[in-house]
Amino acid sequence: MLHLVDRLAALSERDRELAAGEVLFRSRDPVTDMFLVVGGAIRLTRTLPHGLQLTLQHAGAGAILAEASFFAERYHCEAMASEPSLLRIVPRRRLASAFVVDRDLAQAWARHLAGEVQRTRAVAEILSLKTVAERLDAWLALNDGATPTHKGRWNQIAAEIGVTP
Repeated sequence: MLHLVDRLAALSERDRELAAGEVLFRSRDPVTDMFLVVGGAIRLTRTLPHGLQLTLQHAGAGAILAEASFFAERYHCEAMASEPSLLRIVPRRRLASAFVVDRDLAQAWARHLAGEVQRTRAVAEILSLKTVAERLDAWLALNDGATPTHKGRWNQIAAEIGVTP
């Protein structure tokens, strides 16, 4: 059985390249497409009223981007390329039609969403920890001890765990 990302890629209609810093969509834009990150990295962020920017997702190669928006009419955040990126675009209407006729695809999507809910809950637990050391240790445990190797990733992790770099 094909991996979910491969199944979704087969439904794509086009690719899109983004330069570093280029915006893919903004908060309140209508949701018309789902995105697969082929290469590069995209950050989903939400800016709070006092100006602090929260990172909701940091999607690298192989990730499904903004899947929580599938059932929404409008995006609730902004997506911006944090480095040059390539996306595969799957029209939302096409994916919805595929769910109707392909039960295995619909179940794989549901399993993926359930995993994202579990990960989000784990991140919420990390944010409730009091010290930077506790948060970092918990983040490393959640990510199987993987330490970042590319420049700038530590700053992204700091944003994810709610601390200053």
